[in-house]
Amino acid sequence: MARKGDGLLLRGKSWYLDTRINGQRHAVRLGKNISRSVAAELANVKRAAILKGEAGIGRKKKDCTFSAARDAYDIWMQSNTRPRTQRVYRQALDRLAQSFEGKRLSQISAFDIERHKHRRVEAGARVVANREVSRLRALFNAAIKWELYEGKNPATGVRLVEESEGRLRFLEYAEEAQLLKVAPPIVRDIIVLGVNTGIRISAEGLGLQWDDVDFSRNLLRVSAAYAKNGQTRTIPLNSRARDVLARRKEQSRSAFVFSKPNGQPYKSMDKHLAKAVQQAGLSGTGISLHSLRHTFASRLVMSGADLRTIQECGGWADLSLVQRYSHLSASHKTSALERIAGEFHNGIHNSPVSGEVVHLAERRVSV
Repeated sequence: MARKGDGLLLRGKSWYLDTRINGQRHAVRLGKNISRSVAAELANVKRAAILKGEAGIGRKKKDCTFSAARDAYDIWMQSNTRPRTQRVYRQALDRLAQSFEGKRLSQISAFDIERHKHRRVEAGARVVANREVSRLRALFNAAIKWELYEGKNPATGVRLVEESEGRLRFLEYAEEAQLLKVAPPIVRDIIVLGVNTGIRISAEGLGLQWDDVDFSRNLLRVSAAYAKNGQTRTIPLNSRARDVLARRKEQSRSAFVFSKPNGQPYKSMDKHLAKAVQQAGLSGTGISLHSLRHTFASRLVMSGADLRTIQECGGWADLSLVQRYSHLSASHKTSALERIAGEFHNGIHNSPVSGEVVHLAERRVSV
């Protein structure tokens, strides 16, 4: 029989602890053929153990291997990211696996991550090193969220290395003409569409379907599923872009604007453009598919378009991202400065009084 308050209960020759802690009943056997005083001491130990367990003290924390966390992350990617994004993320995870495969997440320290980052920087992959650290940070956060791992995220305190802003390479008109002269038809069409619409060729352009082209209103729609900022946008088609799309539509037997002979879309166009760049004698100049997007923004700026219009057409989430595209070509700057000189001389020659400028200056001085 239990004495009121201590929770001790004697059944036959065995003592038990029968008590409630935080509303939950605990019945624990303490021992046989022992005295009440010994049973009371054992009961105190059991109570402490129960309280520690409820507070998480002494409980084995959840932990998983890097491989298990990566597999779970891969499943998440398939439903939540675009195919191109999945390829980029998997490349980063493959590199991370070279350093952390076989380890549990609890065995990966901030120093281990710094060492991985240092090796990548030494190999000349400074930008890629940052992408890998960021992906590892996301992997840890996901494992914590999914209750695969209980602990701190060691990648949180790892600083990313400084990256140079790099050259925003855009095509001069003469360079575009050189490329169009040697490129195969599909590459020519992609170049023209890229520099006249600003679409991201790899992420947005190669997945374009004819349902995204509105010839009646001269609009091109980029679906939210492919847009980097996750928002659908429409881009007006100028005459060059429309001509390319109209011609491809007449020849098309596929739902995709840029399709292989089997009707399926291309997964990449980088090698095709690189070959055209080489044939045009422009190797080593930094021209890539993304240069077409730089060209689009730069030419809009040089035509006098405001940054807000460029932002809306190009689908940049932040106006600050557009400002770095507002650089101008050297030839355009020279022409702009020369126009100032020309306007000054024209203003004097067209004036009804040849000395008007001088007289105006004299009047201001006298005032």
